[in-house]
Amino acid sequence: MPERVIEIKSAENIPAKWRDTPIGAFLRFHNLGEPLPGRSDKPELLIGMCMDSRKHLRIPDNFAFILRTGGANLRLAEFRVSYAIAVGGVRAIVLLGHTNCGMSGLGTRRHLFIDGLVEAGWSRSAAEVHFDRHAPEHEIGQETTFIRAEASRLRALYPKIEVAPLLYRIEDNSIVLLEE
Repeated sequence: MPERVIEIKSAENIPAKWRDTPIGAFLRFHNLGEPLPGRSDKPELLIGMCMDSRKHLRIPDNFAFILRTGGANLRLAEFRVSYAIAVGGVRAIVLLGHTNCGMSGLGTRRHLFIDGLVEAGWSRSAAEVHFDRHAPEHEIGQETTFIRAEASRLRALYPKIEVAPLLYRIEDNSIVLLEE
């Protein structure tokens, strides 16, 4: 079954409810090349995205709080999300997963992970315990399924905050909206 996404190739592709919001601005800046204004007065958006180094966003300075976690998994970053909302005043969240995420199918990289920690000075048994203890809370499964579920979870946690589930395509540096 093909993935259900909305390609953002023009401003008309942005859902009307987000067109004139920080979510719409984010999509226009990154995908459509809208000119970047000067530095924003304050962050308008929280971007939850993966720590993967292959992603580069085109946004103005001070436009967004950015939380980078493995797989864009904000389950272990809720206090920081709450801070951005309660103290920072943001009213919109972009949850930005990406293609080919290392947190998807994490178990297949167990050996690599353990060997890498051993190389960094860990004992093999300590590295195995570390992986086995923490991998389950960091495994995201299929990227788009996780991002949709995480967006839904965040909406339930912060009912007055808009949450947009997006996918960054590493292959072409574009962002698509995940249909729900």
